[in-house]
Amino acid sequence: MDKFEETDRVPNPIDRHVGLRIRMRRKELGMSQERLADCIGLTFQQVQKYERAANRVSASKLWEVARALSIHIGYFYDGLGDGTEMPGSNVPHATLQDFLMTPEGMELASVFPKVPKGRVRRKVLDLVRAMAGEPEMAGSAAS
Repeated sequence: MDKFEETDRVPNPIDRHVGLRIRMRRKELGMSQERLADCIGLTFQQVQKYERAANRVSASKLWEVARALSIHIGYFYDGLGDGTEMPGSNVPHATLQDFLMTPEGMELASVFPKVPKGRVRRKVLDLVRAMAGEPEMAGSAAS
């Protein structure tokens, strides 16, 4: 495989999932990419590449990341399913990953659950759905 083919390929869905989980946990702790990089002996650019799945995380480095983020190693694989389906083949799951890989998606995902009233959360969802041109889902009017 030549260098062009290598850089032009789509990341493996499992690598994307692991990168997303690294990013989610780091954000949950309020840790910067620079701080995580310092903890594991890398540059923040390398952490960025792990989080975007541009580079794969080796087993030993993933162990270090887990220790730095105070989480068990299995956390990075949580949500991949029971193994009967190929990760990434579920379109809604892939769409969710794409959403969470954006800065806006991460911020919205962290702030949205803090909205205390279910009716308000529903109205926000209805607004976003209308802006995206998506039809209202059955039962969404009932709150």
